[in-house]
Amino acid sequence: MKKLLGSYGRDEEFRAVAQQIIDEEEKKNNRVLARSLRQTFEAARSRPVAAKALAPLIPFPDAAGDFVERVETRHTKDDIILTATNGRILLGLQKEYRQSELVKRHGLPVRSKLMFCGPPGCGKTLCAEVFAAELGLPFFVVKLDRLVSSYLGETATNIRKIFEFARKHPCVLFFDEFDALARSREDGGEHNELRRVVNSLLLFIDQIQPKGFIVAATNLDRSLDMAIWRRFDEVIWFEKPDQKMIERFLRLKFKNVQLAFDLDGRAASLEGYSYAEIGRICTQAIKAMVMESQSAVQARDFDVAVEDEARRKTVSARLKPTT
Repeated sequence: MKKLLGSYGRDEEFRAVAQQIIDEEEKKNNRVLARSLRQTFEAARSRPVAAKALAPLIPFPDAAGDFVERVETRHTKDDIILTATNGRILLGLQKEYRQSELVKRHGLPVRSKLMFCGPPGCGKTLCAEVFAAELGLPFFVVKLDRLVSSYLGETATNIRKIFEFARKHPCVLFFDEFDALARSREDGGEHNELRRVVNSLLLFIDQIQPKGFIVAATNLDRSLDMAIWRRFDEVIWFEKPDQKMIERFLRLKFKNVQLAFDLDGRAASLEGYSYAEIGRICTQAIKAMVMESQSAVQARDFDVAVEDEARRKTVSARLKPTT
C-alpha cells in the first residue's frame, strides 16, 4: 500500500503496483477481494482519458520469458548500508526517474543504464533489489545460463529479446556477472563468435532507452570490454565496508537479538571482510544462541564464528588463480 500511495501521479508505476497487490491477494486465496479489485482496475483502464495516459500493464514476456526471472523484492532501504556518495547517486537517480517527463520536456536525457562494480558480497545485487523496491518497479534478473546459447549464433538473438522487453516495460532488469557477456574483445582466448556477441551487446545498449532501468553488475571490471563503459549512464562502485559501515551493519544484523557482550571494538577486527562474510558471522553466532537455548548471543559464539570465517577466507585465497 505504501508503494501504491508513493507512486501516485506516476501512472506506469501506479498500475504496476496495483497489479502486484491484486496478484498477492489471489496468491492468498482471497478470490472475492481479488476479483473485485481486478474489476475496478479494468473499469478504470477502459476510460478513454486514462487509456491515453497510461501504458499497458506489464505482462510476463513471452519472447524473453526463458531468459528473465521475476524476483519479488523483500528488502527495503533500511536493509542496506551505503556510502554517502552511493546513497546520493541513487537518490538522484530515483528523483530523475520520477520527474522523467519534466526532464525530457527540456530535451535532456534520463539516466537509465547503470553499472555496479566491486568485489563479491559488497551489496550490488541487494542494492539493485532495493532500488527497484523504492521505485515500485518489478525486479527481473537475467538468467545468463539460458541466455548464452550452446548455439552461439542464437545468443545475440536472445539478448535482443530481453532488451526489447526492457524497452517496452517499466522494470529494473538486472544482469549479474555481466562480464560473462561483455568480456574484452582483446582477450586472445575468446572465440570469434563471442566477439560478435559483444558487438551486438554494445549496439543494443547504445540504442535502448528502457522504460525503467538496466543494471549490470560485475566483480571483474578489468575483464570488461573498454567500449562497454561509455554505454552506461552511471557507474557505481561498491567497496568493502570501512569500520564505521561495519559498526552500522553489525547493529543492523543484531537489531532483534539480545547480546551478552559489547559490539564496540568488534568492527575494527572485521575490516577487510565483505558484507556477505560479516553477515555469515552474525548468522552463525545467532544460530549458536538458538541451538544452545540461550537468551542472548555470547561473545564466545561471535568469536568462534569470526574464526570460522577467517579460515574460510584463507582457503578461498589459496584457491584463487594466480595472475
